[in-house]
Amino acid sequence: MLRWVVGAATAVLVAGGLVLGFHLGNLHNGLIAVSFAAVGFYVLRRRPDNREGRLFVAVGAAHAVMFAGRQYGLRDGPLPGASWVGWFGVWPLPLVLVLVGVAVMCFPTGRLPSRRWVPVVGGLAAIGLVLSVVSALWPVEWPRTGLVADFPFDLAGQSAADAFYRVARPVGYLLFQLTWVVCVVVRVRQARGDETRQLRWFLYAAAVSAAVMVVGLAVWGSPVPGTLTAPLLAVAAGAAILRYRLYDIDPVINKSLVFGAMAVLVTAAYAVVVTGAGRLVDGYGTLLSLLATGGVAVAFEPLRRRVQRLADRVVYGRRATPYEALARLSAHFTAPAGGLLDSICGTVADAVGAREVTLWTGPADELRAASIWPPGTPLPPGPRTLADLPTRPAAPVQPAERGDGRSGGAITVSPVRHDGRFRGAITVTKAPGEAVTTAESRLVGDLAAQAGLVLELRATAQRLVAAGDAARRRLERDLHDGAQQRLVTVAMELGAVVRLAGDTEVGARAEEVRRRLLAAIAELREMARGLHPAVLTQDGLAAAIEFLADRSALPVRLTMSVPRRLPTEVESTAYFVVSEGLTNAAKHSGAEAVAVRVEDAEGGLVVEVSDDGGGGAEVRAGSGLEGLADRLATLDARLRVESGPAGTRLRTVIPCG
Repeated sequence: MLRWVVGAATAVLVAGGLVLGFHLGNLHNGLIAVSFAAVGFYVLRRRPDNREGRLFVAVGAAHAVMFAGRQYGLRDGPLPGASWVGWFGVWPLPLVLVLVGVAVMCFPTGRLPSRRWVPVVGGLAAIGLVLSVVSALWPVEWPRTGLVADFPFDLAGQSAADAFYRVARPVGYLLFQLTWVVCVVVRVRQARGDETRQLRWFLYAAAVSAAVMVVGLAVWGSPVPGTLTAPLLAVAAGAAILRYRLYDIDPVINKSLVFGAMAVLVTAAYAVVVTGAGRLVDGYGTLLSLLATGGVAVAFEPLRRRVQRLADRVVYGRRATPYEALARLSAHFTAPAGGLLDSICGTVADAVGAREVTLWTGPADELRAASIWPPGTPLPPGPRTLADLPTRPAAPVQPAERGDGRSGGAITVSPVRHDGRFRGAITVTKAPGEAVTTAESRLVGDLAAQAGLVLELRATAQRLVAAGDAARRRLERDLHDGAQQRLVTVAMELGAVVRLAGDTEVGARAEEVRRRLLAAIAELREMARGLHPAVLTQDGLAAAIEFLADRSALPVRLTMSVPRRLPTEVESTAYFVVSEGLTNAAKHSGAEAVAVRVEDAEGGLVVEVSDDGGGGAEVRAGSGLEGLADRLATLDARLRVESGPAGTRLRTVIPCG
């Protein structure tokens, strides 16, 4: 009920003020009253509990009172009671400005950024109250309004009040504006997601209004043009609260920046050529105008492209061009091994300004998420078919209207193929309200083709590693079951010969041959273990790592947490990482102890080998560490080497599903 009463009163006050005549200097109060009240009531109709809507209604009602009061006091005559009615249109101004400031500071949620701003608002209200009291008791603001009626009071201290108000008014109003700006800046820096998009609407309207005011002051010497654009703030705020998902403000900001910058640059160039050169060369005004026009025409398009790129960077952030995206992806091919799939997702996201990019690998009927951007986002669970991957055009609607709470950005799927064979897919999710353009679709397709080559090379490397491991296992088994067993048999027969020969020269020589043969068998056994340890195949990774620790030349502090069998390629790779780390620590580091940690964690199998030696380890061409890095890269893992005076640490995380 109260809402309807306030709305009716606001409408009556504005309509009555308009009937009393037209006064340009007071028109902005009427426009603010209508726009803010209308937007506030519309917001409350859609969302009855919205606090910002209530603040907008209050701002509109307060300006309606001032508008009607001033219109009544400006009427020639004057009208009966014009002094008192006009008085109500003047003295509340400082308090109304405080109310406007609160509405700005609370936008878009209707609440201040934090409780620490409450005392600040209290201070602004105290300043506004003091200024309003002075304006209510003495005619310090009266001459600026042009009211025809006399001030209703005639109190002593007029000169002191004028002196105080001349200083306090500009200081107080400047403090109001600085506080609003600081609060908005703090809110913008703290804003995330949808609130950021809402603030862009309001800030764009504020920037347009400020630009118009600057132009008005520069051209006509009056702020009136700027004050007349104040309703734009209300309209933009209403759109930001209710329809920010439906109408994306970014393209509008982008085009406005380009148009404004080009207008300024073209005007400045023309003025410099015609005016500046004209003072030096008299009598060639027409020629200079033609030269200026031609110069502007020639430079316009290159300049527009540069301004467009700058505007794109300001509005959308650093987004790669198609050439930059393809060049960046190609550069990742020659980068250190590991993380290549993450690089593909990051490149696609930078190129099209995506909110999320997921790379799926595998056959079309069993796709699994292999990488996702932004980093840290959980991978979608379980296998999916190509038809099950989510797709939708831009659906810029409210979450409440959708019923599922999801964002309304477009999602597109680009298959990844190489030589006509399906290797995976890339899903691109845009921000709410954004569609995937035709150019962006082509770019994602080009990047998907490059990704197909990457996945093909990755699959080839994995097949080579798997084939190498299988060959190692076969060779180890052949050595163990074949040559090694036969040599052991020969050693046993030599032992029998030694016993038969007794303490003779033949027996001594046979014993020497037997010792050499046993040493060769031991070397052959170590070689077989280096090819592929049988304990790893038979008993699993934990037993194999414990075997390495027991045979290490240095004391090993072992931490193991691998409660399950892992894929063969993961177990063998982890084994060789630990083996290489222990070997390097014993041979090169001068360490006194080694710590080994192998843990089956959520992100993959964590393998870490650290020593307290003198450091100096690095991945060199042809070294064992380079071989480990290449092997890990086939599993999309990365070897991290940290080596210094305090010791060396090898660490990797191997994805294992």
